[in-house]
Amino acid sequence: MNILLLGATGRVGSQLVARALKEHHNVTALVRNPQQRLVQHRQLRIVQGDVLDKQAIEQAMLNIDVVVSALNTDGSTTLSASIPIILEAMKQQNVTRIITIGTAGILQSRVTPTIFRYQSSESKRKSIFAAQEHQRVFEHLQQSTMDWTIVCPTYLADGDFTGVHRVARNFLPEGGTKISVADTADFAYQQLFSKEFFHTRVGIAY
Repeated sequence: MNILLLGATGRVGSQLVARALKEHHNVTALVRNPQQRLVQHRQLRIVQGDVLDKQAIEQAMLNIDVVVSALNTDGSTTLSASIPIILEAMKQQNVTRIITIGTAGILQSRVTPTIFRYQSSESKRKSIFAAQEHQRVFEHLQQSTMDWTIVCPTYLADGDFTGVHRVARNFLPEGGTKISVADTADFAYQQLFSKEFFHTRVGIAY
């Protein structure tokens, strides 16, 4: 499988790169700085560029089967500004599958299911900026023709891979308070081979 990985140097993204290469897939990573720490591997192709650069995205999208985005907000609007560019490049190259790492804030609230968690009393975060950015990505994906899945972890903790977790469609599993980076990356990786959560936000927690 030929995978385009965005956010490849981040906490979740770097683990996804390592897993995909271990399983003998071809990985293309779009990075702003080629000096950033990435493993050297014959099946890893590095494209220098920014996700807001249409030309760089189009170059990275060549011969790709699936897009995995582990981009975070970094306090900017890059996340929401880049998704239309990514979707357009996918359309041009006839790529239909995209998996993104979101946030539990954009899952539905169990207290008030008509609103998002970040808008409800369930959320303990003082800033809603990141959740709003992820909401915009969700809305773009909803309006697209792509086969999308948004993996929505709750608090991302450091820790070893356990392989044990709970998931729920569009909601956070009841009582879920955290999930490790390793288990989040593993679940996202499994979605490369599954249609179970097409067009769905998936809450994941222990």
